[in-house]
Amino acid sequence: MDILKPIAVDNWHGEVNNETAQEAIHSLEHGKIVFLPQLNFALSTDENNLLSPALTDPKQKNISLNPHSGKTCGVVGSAPQQTQLNNLLQRYHQHALALVNTLFPSYQKHLTAGRTRLRTVEVSGRSSSYKKDDSRLHVDSFSATPVNGYRILRVFSNVNPHGVARIWQTGESFSTVAKRFIPEIPSISAVEQQLLHLFRITKTPRSLYDHFMLNIHNRMKKSIAYQQSVIKTTLSLPPKSSWIVYTDQVSHAAISGQHVLEQTFYLPPTVMHYPETTPLFVLEEMLKHPLTIKNKERSPLTVAEF
Repeated sequence: MDILKPIAVDNWHGEVNNETAQEAIHSLEHGKIVFLPQLNFALSTDENNLLSPALTDPKQKNISLNPHSGKTCGVVGSAPQQTQLNNLLQRYHQHALALVNTLFPSYQKHLTAGRTRLRTVEVSGRSSSYKKDDSRLHVDSFSATPVNGYRILRVFSNVNPHGVARIWQTGESFSTVAKRFIPEIPSISAVEQQLLHLFRITKTPRSLYDHFMLNIHNRMKKSIAYQQSVIKTTLSLPPKSSWIVYTDQVSHAAISGQHVLEQTFYLPPTVMHYPETTPLFVLEEMLKHPLTIKNKERSPLTVAEF
């Protein structure tokens, strides 16, 4: 099964017909990458001049915008450069939001916007701990920011000005990954969940869902045997293309490339068209008990991430 599902969209604000929208959401929720080979996020000459690793704080992997406060962090450039980068990220946020609302209209009222990021640093050869090494296959989960079952949806655009592709690898289905790692993950008590929040290790209490997802993420990356033995598919994602993927579901690794824009959104699993494909459903079926903290009417990310 080809992990990439090409969709013919070439306009961030254009309309799509119902057949295209249905095809896109079926592919996305069933663990494919919705690939938009004709969807370019065009940069001006001045914006292209901002694509320099020298403008990214060396302590950070990227430059990021909080779309709720409008503040940008991770920049070490001049004040005018910071303003230009803020404007660029604001524009990408608006374009990505319009795209998701168009392709997946049923999501529109349920989206919580996460950070907008510009990744200018070359992935290949970057030194980091195994937990932060995105060149190892993993599914996304956050140690400090529990999502309590919410989906992690990401829009990417390759804006490399030198014609260099972004190289990804993908691995097994989420259910196969979960069957491999869940048996070796110890449970966590309600007291431990609360203490993590009390001592500000997590921004909200860590649900059982987050506990198991984080352990899957870490154990995938830590196991060299797994990384070497698992069957991988290599993808070349060219400049002037974009793609959309549930990174909590699709096992992925960024192998090489730089100059990529990214927008994160969070969605409750209850609004999925195919809820049986969600990591929450898969894990609850395996473990035979609920994994989320109830009585949360709004996204746990609304305040916590920022």
